[in-house]
Parts: sequence; C-alpha cells; structure tokens
Amino acid sequence: MKHRRLPRERLKELSFTKLIPNMLTLLGLCAGLTAIRFSLTGQWEAAVAAILLASLLDTLDGGMARLLGVGSSFGAELDSLADLVSFGVAPAIMVYAWTMNDAGSTGWALTLMFCVCSALRLARFNTALDSTDRPPWAYRYFTGVPTPAGAGMVLLPMLLSFQFPDFGFHHMALNGAVLFTVSLLLVGRTPTYSLKSIRVPHTYVLPTMVLVALLAGFAVGAPWATLTAVLAIYLVSMPFSYVTYKRAERTATTAKAATGGTEIPAHQSADADK
Repeated sequence: MKHRRLPRERLKELSFTKLIPNMLTLLGLCAGLTAIRFSLTGQWEAAVAAILLASLLDTLDGGMARLLGVGSSFGAELDSLADLVSFGVAPAIMVYAWTMNDAGSTGWALTLMFCVCSALRLARFNTALDSTDRPPWAYRYFTGVPTPAGAGMVLLPMLLSFQFPDFGFHHMALNGAVLFTVSLLLVGRTPTYSLKSIRVPHTYVLPTMVLVALLAGFAVGAPWATLTAVLAIYLVSMPFSYVTYKRAERTATTAKAATGGTEIPAHQSADADK
C-alpha cells in the first residue's frame, strides 16, 4: 500500500523585507552555534555574549513578524528549532565543557537531561498555542520556566565566576545541582510571569524608558553584574507569580460560581515566548 502524503504548506513568494523575521531567527541560530564554538575553545565570556545575542534576536524576530504581518507555521517551527539549539543545547554544552565533563557519566547525563527538558518544554508550548480553553487572565503567565530564562539560570554560576573567580562557582556539584533543578522547572507546572503580556500604563511610559536607558548604561559598564541582577530579579519574581496566579484563579472560580457557571470564552491575546 502506498502511504498517503499529508498536505504541506508551501512557502509563498515574499518580498525581501518580509523575509527579515526568518533571517533574524537564523541569525539567532547561528549565534547559539557560535556559543558552542567559543565554549570548545575556552572563550567563556564570548560564549555567554553569543547566547545574549541569540536571546535578543529571539525577541526581535517575533516582533518583526507581527509588525510585517508575515507570521506562518514555517516561521513558528523554525523559531522553535532555533530556540532548542540556542537555549537548550548550547548552554548545556557550555556548562559541560566548562566543568561537568569532570563528573564523567553523571555530568553527561545531567547535560542530556537539560537538553531533553528544553525540547519537551518547547513541544508543550507549541501544542498549547491552539488551545482556547484557558481563561483570558491565564495568558499573563507561562506554564513553567521559558527556555531563554532557563538558559540564563543554567549559566548563572558561570556569570558569577566572571565576577568572583575565587568563590568556587566552577565546582561541578553546584553546576550539576543547577542543571537538575532548572531542568525540572522547564517541564514543571509552576506559573511564571509572561513579560510580553505586561501593559505599561500611560503615566509610567516615560519612567520605564528612563529605566531601560539606565539598564543599558549599566550593561555597558558592568555587563555580567547587570545580567546577574536581572536573573536574580527573575528568580525572586517566581514566588510572586505563583501567588498572583493562584489569587487570580480563586477570583475567577468565585466569579464563575456567582454567575451560575458561565464563563467568558478565552482568546489568546498575549504574545507567547518559549
């Protein structure tokens, strides 16, 4: 019997401008692969900088796709594959080459665990994109830690070692524990804030822009300390995201019971990240 071929989406003829989002995605993929190259030659700061560049490009490609109105399933699949390399494989290889190779089979097993959990996290995210059974308020949260944040958390001991080289952040036991914990957070069900769904009130637009300018200034003068502070703020926000999620869930349940079990249909209005 001949196997029936499923219909495939053909790539449309597009202007060069409308190819920009996919080009940014490919550049992010190249940045992730370059991070692996730098780690193999022991250029750790350059490797972390390449991961940062991949994160920036990952933020820009989705925004450009929405701005140009060229979103497609091809671009979504390409973006997920690039994210797996840049934020799943590359950080794991970096940590393995930096210290976990001294742990033998255990170090490699933990490295594989992080890569696999990153792939599962992205797969779960992709399958949830078409879901319409979530209440509107739930789209302000991710389920589990997004892969870019997971990559930053895994590289946190390396960042600290740049600033405090004599404090033992290179130890394989510490990095193994971080790999294991972050892997569980990637596939866990803990709600975390989705920054893309945050709306800045009109009165706070200018202060927010000033804050971004200050952050950029600190990033130029002390990049590793600034990145460490950003990651620390994200870690501190996780318990608050859990509390606010549960509070919103209780409020929605109470409102649903008061209206006789009817609920407003959910529409996904927040832009998603991996």
